[in-house]
Amino acid sequence: MAIVAKRTIMSLFSDVDDVYSHQVRIVLAEKGVNVEILAVKQDDPGADLLSINPYGTVPTLIDRELVLYEARIIMEYLDERFPHPPLLPVYPVARAEARKMMHRIEQDWYYLMNAILREESVEQARANLLESLTSLDPVFADKPYFLSDEFSLLDCALAPLLWRLPKLGLEIAPNFKGIISYMQRVFKRDSFQTSLTDAERQIRAA
Repeated sequence: MAIVAKRTIMSLFSDVDDVYSHQVRIVLAEKGVNVEILAVKQDDPGADLLSINPYGTVPTLIDRELVLYEARIIMEYLDERFPHPPLLPVYPVARAEARKMMHRIEQDWYYLMNAILREESVEQARANLLESLTSLDPVFADKPYFLSDEFSLLDCALAPLLWRLPKLGLEIAPNFKGIISYMQRVFKRDSFQTSLTDAERQIRAA
């Protein structure tokens, strides 16, 4: 654990094109946290990362002697560690509902995204993901952010997936104005722009 003892500022092991690392980078940017980004490849984590995370996964966060992995755990820790601006609701019921929706985003939409990237039943996964997203167009249109008037962890979880739609071979048709307006609004946000790596910018560079 020597690598932990050496660090005086917060550090994040992050892959430049990993969607889960991207989620955490958005939260860090939204909170204005001074963080050292340590770029690693998920398929070649290296000895430093493996010495603190037995799974060798990204993202992995170091905050003094604390080491955290798994994006949702890190995101919620950051929201509590740096409470302004808050990215989860104050009240327990609303907070639980937000956590439940984050779970659904991961289990439903991220599951389909990963199936596409692994080239497993690609066409069916593409069709299912596109249908699932566009069926919620009225929900995207209802509020400025996903199910909320304020930017939240739900947006931090969802935006990296939506940014990668071209990489997944998907395009939202112009008639789905709710989701298109939502994407434009979130993608223009300072924290989102700050979070992007050069590799991620290339996804929509055309």
